[in-house]
Amino acid sequence: MSSATVGAVFVALGAAAALVGIGVVAFGLLGIHQRWWRDARWLAFATLGFSALSIIWMERALITRDFTVEFVAQHGSHQTSSIFNIATMWSALEGSILLWTFILCGYLVAVVVKFKDRHADAMLGFALLTLFFVTAFFFLLMVGPSAPFQSFDPPVGYDGPGPNPLLQSHILMAFHPPILYLGYVGFTVPFAFAIGALATGRVGEGWLLATRRWTVMAWGFLTLGIILGAWWSYETLGWGGYWAWDPVENASFLPWLTGTAFIHSVMVQERRGMLRVWNLSLVIATFALTILGTFITRSGVLESVHAFSNSAIGPMLLGFFGLIVLVSLVLIGWRGDQLRAPGRMDSPVSREGAFLANNVLFAAFAFVVLLGTIFPLIVEAVDGRTISVGNPYFERMTMPIGFTLLFLMAIAPILPWRKASSGVLGDRLIWPAWLGVGAIVLAVLVGARGWAPLLAFGLGGFAGGAALRQVVLATRRQGWRGLVGRTNGGMIVHVGVVLIAVAFAASNAYVHQSEFNLAPGETASIAGHTITYEGLSFREFANRTETRATVRVDGGQVYEPGIAVYTASGQVVGIASVRSTAFDDVALSIEQFPNDGTDRAVVRVTVQPLIVWLWVGGLIMAVGTLLAVLPGKRRQPTAPVSAPAVPDRVEVPA
Repeated sequence: MSSATVGAVFVALGAAAALVGIGVVAFGLLGIHQRWWRDARWLAFATLGFSALSIIWMERALITRDFTVEFVAQHGSHQTSSIFNIATMWSALEGSILLWTFILCGYLVAVVVKFKDRHADAMLGFALLTLFFVTAFFFLLMVGPSAPFQSFDPPVGYDGPGPNPLLQSHILMAFHPPILYLGYVGFTVPFAFAIGALATGRVGEGWLLATRRWTVMAWGFLTLGIILGAWWSYETLGWGGYWAWDPVENASFLPWLTGTAFIHSVMVQERRGMLRVWNLSLVIATFALTILGTFITRSGVLESVHAFSNSAIGPMLLGFFGLIVLVSLVLIGWRGDQLRAPGRMDSPVSREGAFLANNVLFAAFAFVVLLGTIFPLIVEAVDGRTISVGNPYFERMTMPIGFTLLFLMAIAPILPWRKASSGVLGDRLIWPAWLGVGAIVLAVLVGARGWAPLLAFGLGGFAGGAALRQVVLATRRQGWRGLVGRTNGGMIVHVGVVLIAVAFAASNAYVHQSEFNLAPGETASIAGHTITYEGLSFREFANRTETRATVRVDGGQVYEPGIAVYTASGQVVGIASVRSTAFDDVALSIEQFPNDGTDRAVVRVTVQPLIVWLWVGGLIMAVGTLLAVLPGKRRQPTAPVSAPAVPDRVEVPA
């Protein structure tokens, strides 16, 4: 039996286990199969087992360069280094679906293990039914149009081209996609429980409590994946930037926006019993946007350095997206009467009022990004014209929303529930406000100009001060436990967001970029830095040849930007080199080496302030997410002023 046949059998068995799982759970919910929970649990483990065997078999084929598997023949190579040879699996369409399915099966097993004591819970049953259905869909993609194991008859001496050179030039390629998928796929769990709540009519707060940590962890993985992707782009592509509002970048950003809104909004429902329809809509939209993002990335409808090649799975993904939206709308309409919230808002100047405004802004942000992303696709589908929506649209439309969100980030955590007095606001906002003013003064003293970046610095200081105030107060009261729990960990996340916002504003407002045609020994100056070109060097590797320029920055360390030519494909790829400090980055790339016999080089130099704080802020957000899922001090219930939330009476494991 060939390697491709063995791998295809593993995939087919996984698909069969998922399909049988749908039937077992459905019969159990109908009362036909009394021991459905036991069988569903083993079927969940079976899907994970067969998916893991498929992953292992594909990696074995890649590592041994088994070119009888077509995927390996198209994307593997003897010349690819070991780490990138392993990462080749998720560098192309079929392998990425294989990894996606494996992660999804892992979440399915985690759910049956976590909730093993709730086998009589109908809501859990419908959630499992949904999870099995989604799992079966992705397995069927691999059985059909996205089959990773197809046979190939390689000629004698055949060697594949290897993965896209851009995807084997930086170590982050080994980590960015899997972490991003952990976030993408993780939102399937709260979506499944939302469907379970709607199907059973238990639309109170029970499903929120059951999925609280699952949602936060999925959001944390998605956040880290986006940050690592921006870092990869900055270090690899050599254009001096990290975010270009590329459609595939937007595809990951959209569920992040709605997921962020959901994480904030659920606190209002848990505390006040409000926003039930809104929260269900947000979690459904978040999952639906992950499927839409998968369609944008893998259907071949657009050209992008991040996108996969053209594929026949596009119609299936689009149809699945439509089915999710249709079923969800029908269920929400069916449960309309039960979704009426028992709580009401007493005052807009309250924490729930601020969270509601926060949600509206995140929804508006997502709409702006979605419109700019899919509008060119709609135009092309309607009349065949090819258009693009560039950075000016996104920056002009999102800037006021971003400023307002920074302001709300400062005031929302310090507002009390139900109603705030002016005295309370004054006491809690005075120090954050002074920190915001101080940030503006400091920025002006070091030479910052322009209303937009100065406003960003001021609001960043204001929001950062409010978050730090909460952390200090919590640690004074609770010691080290003041750093853990959803609220306290959330404040750490806010600190990371502030760092990213300030670094984003500074790096975009004060960027300097120039190209210099230099001969060996010549020096150029830009933004207070000197760049000295010292000559060329040549290197040969198994899969490429490199021409490097030796460049000394500010008379200190030497950096070597260059150009690589990959042997198998003939593709020319730039090699960026970055000098990073706490204050600014000097990014170097080579535009060309003029063929005039003088060893000249055209060096592009990009100087941007505070870039490193983007990555520091992302790391702090990841740490804050981890702290947020740890159990904190339990909040004592308080008597509500307005009608309280009435949680479902279900046992939820801690």
